[in-house]
Amino acid sequence: MTNQITHAMTVDVEDYFHVAAFNKVIDPNSWDTWPCRVEANTHKLLQLFDDKNIRITFFILGWVAERYPELVKTIRAQGHEIASHGYSHQLIYKQDKDVFRAETAKSKQILEDLGQAPITGYRAASYSITRKSLWALDILAELGFTWDSSIFPTRHDNYGIPGSPEEPYKIITTNGSTLTEFPLTTAKVFGQSVPAAGGGYFRQYPYALSRWLFERASLNQTKPQIFYLHPWEIDPDQPRVPNASWFSNFRHYTNLKRCLLRLESMIDDFNFGTISQSLGSVSISKTIKLNDLLEDINP
Repeated sequence: MTNQITHAMTVDVEDYFHVAAFNKVIDPNSWDTWPCRVEANTHKLLQLFDDKNIRITFFILGWVAERYPELVKTIRAQGHEIASHGYSHQLIYKQDKDVFRAETAKSKQILEDLGQAPITGYRAASYSITRKSLWALDILAELGFTWDSSIFPTRHDNYGIPGSPEEPYKIITTNGSTLTEFPLTTAKVFGQSVPAAGGGYFRQYPYALSRWLFERASLNQTKPQIFYLHPWEIDPDQPRVPNASWFSNFRHYTNLKRCLLRLESMIDDFNFGTISQSLGSVSISKTIKLNDLLEDINP
């Protein structure tokens, strides 16, 4: 491991029944009937980060913060960075603009009240700021957010803006505000942008491949990259969701038993900190207008 650059370690604090993979079989109105495991799983991660002596960024779902306020306070007290993951974990491009604005403002206020500090960072549920929902960036700026980590510069059935920048950049929104975007990690392999940011990819790839892709994306530790995980991904004993498709089951349950050990290896192999620390370790030279994201702008 080198200390040339600080990569960003992030956790999206949500539970197993919140995920998009199960949205066809779990009604959000039934969430309170499912056994919650997010608190215990997040505490396991907090212990790991304390053992490794790193501070990271937690994107906390408003729904979780309302029900587990002490968890938010503990995260803050241990010196980690808190950011918003929205309130209801719905895909933004399926939401009404007014609903998105109201939910995002609500979640921001909940987190600010609990953490007693401004919330300036945001990550969309399932990275659902796409070319169909760029309007969300205007709303984020209006609500006082200054940075975002929602855009995945790759192709996927549920998210992604292929051809968008693959390193931190600034976006001039339609209303003239500026947001710093920290896109999710991808590595160029045979000219294709291969996801290497964590989550399901991290569980499905062999660890050696994940490490190689992350290293490749960083251009030998000269470009900051971002890694993400969810608390449920270290929980092999979580309840199984009935009636989900085989593909949803594959995406969700693959290698849960191996994830925590792999995460420990990742922390040992790379230099991690919060998103703010990572952004502060580099000079951001690229600035684009919001409408430029409607087209591929990377060579």
